[in-house]
Amino acid sequence: MTQHVLFIQGAGSGAYDEDILLADSLQQNLGQHFEVHYPRMPNEDDAPYAQWRQLIDDELTNMPGQVFVVGHSVGASVLAKWLSERQDEQPIGGVFLAACPYWGGDGWRYDGYEELELKPEFAARITSGLPISLYHCRDDEVVPFGHLALWARDLPQASVHVLETGGHQFNNDLSSVAQDIASLIR
Repeated sequence: MTQHVLFIQGAGSGAYDEDILLADSLQQNLGQHFEVHYPRMPNEDDAPYAQWRQLIDDELTNMPGQVFVVGHSVGASVLAKWLSERQDEQPIGGVFLAACPYWGGDGWRYDGYEELELKPEFAARITSGLPISLYHCRDDEVVPFGHLALWARDLPQASVHVLETGGHQFNNDLSSVAQDIASLIR
């Protein structure tokens, strides 16, 4: 039986083309029993939450059974917000957030991205028992490494994975994410 993985790209000009290497790494490391879905997100320069959320919902309706969701950078932020607001019953097998910016509080406060800021009670809205993993490279030149600690504080049930090197793009290698996804199937 094929396992489905939904990978959500980061934001900014050219993000889809940059992150396709991450999606390819996932597919390559997961192997033939997995199908990594990598939709092109609309308006990648601005990452409008409502449009990205709708595309996530649309993608998931076409995937049977349990789905694993992976997000990179702003895509990870969008997935976290989506998880805190979702109403559907689609079984999520695990959530994997890589280089996830933290919006508001001690994190980023850029104009226009307020819609990605989570409500204080968001962690309680995420299904208890849902496996959540956070990944961040110490040498990330885009999202400060300190954002990982903010996420870990708010999601104490999450597994935290610190990579010493890899930058914002993880050297285009998500093998550690793939290993963690595969371990949930065994």
